Parts: sequence; structure tokens; C-alpha cells
Amino acid sequence: MLNKYARAFFTRVLTPFAAFLIRRGVSPDAVTFIGTAGVVAGALVFFPRGELFWGTIVITLFVFSDLVDGNMARQLGRSSRWGAFLDSTLDRVADSAIFGGLALWYAGSGDNDVLCAVSIFCLASGQVVSYTKARGEAIGLPVAVNGLVERAERLVIALVAAGLAGLHKFGVPGIDVLLPIALWVVAVGSLVTLVQRVVTVRRESAEADAATGAAQGSEATP
Repeated sequence: MLNKYARAFFTRVLTPFAAFLIRRGVSPDAVTFIGTAGVVAGALVFFPRGELFWGTIVITLFVFSDLVDGNMARQLGRSSRWGAFLDSTLDRVADSAIFGGLALWYAGSGDNDVLCAVSIFCLASGQVVSYTKARGEAIGLPVAVNGLVERAERLVIALVAAGLAGLHKFGVPGIDVLLPIALWVVAVGSLVTLVQRVVTVRRESAEADAATGAAQGSEATP
């Protein structure tokens, strides 16, 4: 849902910056690598220590590289299968680092095994949700469903809540409850999205198999 509207808006906003990087000789792939490295560092350095606010700030700054590299590729006319593959693969690495960092926090100083498990579920379910669409498309199906909680929603919900929860260290009372709520929302939303995509792939595969069988039957008819 957010991809449809937010991506278009931020793409327009970041176009001048993308053009600036092109003039400086920076490649889209370099931006992809740097952005992922920044997200991973922000998540795995700050989150496990409970520095949720500063970790979110660092991650947010680098998350926008996901829009900048694609913008640069389009301006250069270099959109390629390799670029799409690299971007998608490193997105999974970044997502894993974010929820992995939160899991480490709850496994350590956060001292909450349940929320540690929920964070791990968010990590795993996010990967599986992405895989179902990629695998469905790989076998020739359109997978014509977005689902309740896609990557953009997962990141926005988790990062906004983590950033606000981090204000607890600055003396804002009671706000730390937002992160547990957000993790449960992401976990349930990811599960619903997974079910939506599995059901869609099952329906589309049945329709494709039926169409193939009908076509083969008509060819066999003299």
C-alpha cells in the first residue's frame, strides 16, 4: 500500500540528489552497497544496546538509498536484471539486520523472551512473504496480490515505533510500549500477507494448470 504512494513522492524529492551523485561519478550499485551497509550498521550497533532512537535515525538516513539507486539507474538508462537482483537481495539483508537487532535487544538488556521471539518471527515471515511472490513469479504466475503488510509497511511501522520508543531514554514516559505493539502488528500483518499470497498462488496455479490442460486437450482433438 505504501509503495504505491510514498515511493512516487520520495522518488520526485530525491531525483535532484540522484542527479548530483551521477555527476560525481557514483554508480547505482555503489549506492546500494553503501545504503545496505549503513542500515546493517545502524541496526546491529545501536539496537542491541537499546539505543533505539539513534539507531532509527541512522537506519532511516540510509534506507532512502533504496530509492536513490533505482532513480540513478533510470536517469542513466542502465536498469538491468543484475541491478534488480542486487537491490532485492540486499533489501533482505537490511530487513534481517533491523529485526535481528531488535531480537538481540530483547534477548539481552531488553530482557523479554516473548518479544525476542516475535522479532525473530517478523524477520522470518518477512523473508518468506518476499519469497512467495518471487517464487510464484519464477514459475510463471502473476501473483496478483500485494497483501496487508508488505516491506514498506513493515519498515515504517517498526522504525517509527522504535524511534519513538527510544525517546523513553530522554525522559518521555510510557512511550516505550509502542515498540512491542508495533512488533505484534507486523507479526500478525505479515502472517495475514503470507496467507493471502499462498492462497493467490494456489488459485493462479490451478487456473494455469486447467488452462494448460484445456489447450492440450484441444490440440489432441482431431
